Parts: sequence; C-alpha cells; structure tokens
Amino acid sequence: MTPPLSVHPVTPVIGAEIHGVDLSRLTDAEFATIRDALWTHCVLFFRDQDLPIERHKVFGARFGELVVHPNDPGVDGHPEVMPIHADRNSVRATGEQWHSDVSCDPRPPMGSILRMHTVPDTGGDTLFANMYAAYEALSERMRGLLDGLTAVHDGGPYYREVNRLVGRDDGGRAYPSAEHPVVRTHPETGRKALFVNQMFTQYIVGLPAGESRAILGLLFDHVARPDFQCRFRWRPDSVAMWDNRCTQHHAIWDYWPETRSGYRVTIRGEAPV
Repeated sequence: MTPPLSVHPVTPVIGAEIHGVDLSRLTDAEFATIRDALWTHCVLFFRDQDLPIERHKVFGARFGELVVHPNDPGVDGHPEVMPIHADRNSVRATGEQWHSDVSCDPRPPMGSILRMHTVPDTGGDTLFANMYAAYEALSERMRGLLDGLTAVHDGGPYYREVNRLVGRDDGGRAYPSAEHPVVRTHPETGRKALFVNQMFTQYIVGLPAGESRAILGLLFDHVARPDFQCRFRWRPDSVAMWDNRCTQHHAIWDYWPETRSGYRVTIRGEAPV
C-alpha cells in the first residue's frame, strides 16, 4: 500500500520535500495539498517521478497556462517545454546567477516545474532563496524606502549575451521589458516579497543612476544571504517546483565536464502589485 502524501520541511525558512505522491496521476485532494504546501514553503521537491513530457505539461497546466520562453527554443512539438542542458561542450549553464524566471515579462511566471533525468555524480545543485524572508529581514526604514518604488526589468541584455555565448543569431528580436514594484504582494498569501534580481532588474525608476545602482547592489547582495536559502541535490527523476513570486534561485555549474539535463515548464502569472 502506498503511504499517504506527506510534507517534510527542508529548512524552517524555505523548501519542503513531498513524499507519497505520483505527479503523473494526482487526485484533486493531493493537488490541493501540493498547492497549499507551495504557498507555505515556496519551493517543493519530489523524488523518483516518472514524468514524461506530456504528463509534465498536464501537471503544470493544473496551476495555470503554460508559457513559451522568450529566448530559449522549446522541445520539438512542445514549445512550452524548455530543455535545461549542459555537458562537456557547453560554454554556459542555464541560471548561473540569482534570478526569478523571466521577471522581465509584464506578467512574470507564477511558477516553474523542473524535472531532471540526467544528473552529474557530484555537483549541479540548485539554491533557492525566500524573498519574503529577505524583505522581512530589512530594517523598518529600508522597507519604508522600498515600498512604493518600481524598477525596470529588461530581458534584452541577458538574453543577447546568452545568444552571443552560444553562437545563436537572435535576428534583432525585441525582448520583453516591464516596470514592476520593488516589493510585491503575493496574491495568495498577502505577504510582501522583494522582487528585484541581478539577471533582469536594470534600474529603479525615479532615482539618480548612482542611487539606483547602490540600492540594487545592496539588495542583490542581501537576497543571497545563506539564512534565506535551501539547497537541492538532484537525483535522476527528481522534480522541483518553485513559486517565482516569492523566491529566487541559482543553478550551480560546478560539474563540468559531466552532463546535467532535464525539462522545465513555466506557468503564466499576473502583473505584480
């Protein structure tokens, strides 16, 4: 008999492992428990999941509309499914700095679901950080300063550099850009979270360039504090799902020349407020 679904926190601050569930055939009650656990723990981890691409898409679509990545090509026949891959021939690995996925979009993703089918013998972990905790750890005066500010997030600088590194011609395409609150309110929990990241956030609106750089630099360092984090060690057929509205993550490329490979689906979110 399969043990019932259970939730096991990874740290007191962020992350939980979910046991006793098959993501390819969830009951409504199991899905509701997973959804509530995501709101509570911000990132969830599942082991030993046989989740082929079609089932992966079905699971993601239960949370909302799946979106196509603005730069990286999807899997043939499945444009919403983004390959995540690095091997001995790679010049980069996806997500090598702290970020929230595609925060440059006017409606940034609500969440992302990544399944790894091939992992290195050592290394290749992913770090996740809690942006509620990052906001709440700031002084009252700093929170007061940041509340009400907005910042411009632009995909162009990052995606053009990625394309240059991998030798891909972007054809001069336009990439998404949007202005978002520096501090956003989560629509499900009502909690406030920092919403700036070093991959996409360019400047704070209405501040001189020097002040904007100084504040963003402080926040980029602040969100990377170890006490806001958990670290996930991948195994084959592991799945991670994270809430992009209240987390950032950083994939560590410390496993060259070994291979790390999987697939990600991303779920459309709402305009941050």
